[in-house]
Amino acid sequence: MPPVPKKKIPRSYRGHRRAHQKLRAPKLVSCPNCGEMRPPHQVCPHCGYYKGREVIRVERSS
Repeated sequence: MPPVPKKKIPRSYRGHRRAHQKLRAPKLVSCPNCGEMRPPHQVCPHCGYYKGREVIRVERSS
């Protein structure tokens, strides 16, 4: 038989246990080339530059 708790765990105790399991906003930095916000250490999805070099070619739709 599976183990069964002797008493009901209060909601506040359950919340203490799960306090670290929360969603966090993504970290963003401004691109030095175009100024748009992008994730750090990644190619800018707006202009395609990374560390001053064009890494990917981004097509603009007008």
